[in-house]
Amino acid sequence: METGTTILNHNQIAHKLIRMAFQIYETNVNQKEVVIAGIKENGYVLAEKLKTEVEKIAPIKVVLCEVSMNKQNPIGSISCTLPLDRLKNQSVVLVDDVLNSGTTLIYGVKFFLEIPLKQFKTAVLVDRNHKKYPVKADFKGISLSTSLNENVVVDFTANNYSVTLK
Repeated sequence: METGTTILNHNQIAHKLIRMAFQIYETNVNQKEVVIAGIKENGYVLAEKLKTEVEKIAPIKVVLCEVSMNKQNPIGSISCTLPLDRLKNQSVVLVDDVLNSGTTLIYGVKFFLEIPLKQFKTAVLVDRNHKKYPVKADFKGISLSTSLNENVVVDFTANNYSVTLK
């Protein structure tokens, strides 16, 4: 099996999570509550980890929700585990593990634009800088310049997180 090159190990990812949590808190310091919305699978796992870190350092309430979509055909396929009324006038952070072309994140952003929000930010662990759409990560663990034929794999296996370039 091809192993690839480790870009971030467990300790480095843990450090990035803490830094991102402080950034989320600093951006929401005047809020009573922040919603962290993770895109299904690794984005949601990252959102759970960010929620845990924010709660360690901040007195604000963190509400977690999962955003589901068909990543191959996102138009009209997006849903959220929280009722949309619950999100009105909230501060929301949309989270995914890797920002590659921006397709997943831009359609996630579009979904939340249907709701009047107090503030909206995005967070990713890895920003690959291959954007097809004008979307950016407000909070990111690492920016990584890669070739288009390389693949970034984020693994959140318990006590052994890694980001690998294959």
